[in-house]
Amino acid sequence: MQKSVATTVKGHPCGPITQSKEAVKALLTWRGRACDPLPEFVEMGKGEDRVVLVLSNKKDVYYTTTARACSCPGYAFSHGSPCKHQRKYFPLAMQETREVSGSIKPEAGWIGPDGQKTNGPVEA
Repeated sequence: MQKSVATTVKGHPCGPITQSKEAVKALLTWRGRACDPLPEFVEMGKGEDRVVLVLSNKKDVYYTTTARACSCPGYAFSHGSPCKHQRKYFPLAMQETREVSGSIKPEAGWIGPDGQKTNGPVEA
């Protein structure tokens, strides 16, 4: 039995999978929604289970976008950073992620011996 490239060892999908226009048209027809002209996006689910199918700029496929991942090339290129689709359709999730992530990177600037922030020690 040949396994799909988009599945893990346990058989679960690795993440969102880009959908063809035909697949989204079939979905819209099944749900009783108009598919001509193609919508810019299709929302499904609520809360943490929400999924948005976003029409690509070339209008040839739909990217599957969730608060955690996206199937677009930009998301793959950014190594897990939020893509433009996630920032547009999941703005609250992006704010929560920034607040929770707690970076170990120190704040910019150097605190001098008198407790004031400066750009660093300066030789006089």
